[in-house]
Amino acid sequence: MEAVIAVLALLFVLFVVLGAYATVKVVGAAKRSADRRLTQARRTVEDHTLKVKSFAQSGPAGEIAQLRLTLRTSMRATQDALEAGAAEDQSLKESLALFERLSAHGHELEGELRRLESEPDRGTLGKRLPELRERTNRITRSADSLRWAARDRARHFADDDLDSLSTQIDMETGALRHWTTTEQQSASAPRSAAPAEDAPAAEPARPAITPPGPRLTYPWQKKPRPESTT
Repeated sequence: MEAVIAVLALLFVLFVVLGAYATVKVVGAAKRSADRRLTQARRTVEDHTLKVKSFAQSGPAGEIAQLRLTLRTSMRATQDALEAGAAEDQSLKESLALFERLSAHGHELEGELRRLESEPDRGTLGKRLPELRERTNRITRSADSLRWAARDRARHFADDDLDSLSTQIDMETGALRHWTTTEQQSASAPRSAAPAEDAPAAEPARPAITPPGPRLTYPWQKKPRPESTT
């Protein structure tokens, strides 16, 4: 009896632990999903704000906003492309590692640009713009190069697969139409000549006038009427 109670107690504890673990997993997944949605919403708001600033503000402040928007757009697109490709192509793991190193420079530049948006000294900001523009262009060029290389690689493999598939389909099509080739070969094959006879057989004499045979009638023809004797 004590053994049964111990087993039941152990099962109860096991069920409680499993339930708690499942609850923690569900809560964690829900929290991560909420965090992703919140992050995405915050990014969307920031992007729209930067677009408005780049058009509404003139001078260095508007260009700073445009640099931030260009940097964020390029880095995010490259990250999405590499992460999606690395899930199917292990060769992109190294490219993704290089992008992580590039992201460190991107985050540093993004923070600097954000701080300079509220810089009251427009003269100093204008002097810094050429250097900031060059850094932004270097980072975005590298990010764009990685992204397009990954896309070209994926398209190359897709083209190779399509070529292989087209070749297999052509072979299968030829195999399915083999009966056409067989009929053509049978039709073009020379017929065997009839064996020659020693002497020509004498043809029977034909009458001068062939006697008329029975006339062929068809079911849709009307029967001829008998001639009147009157």
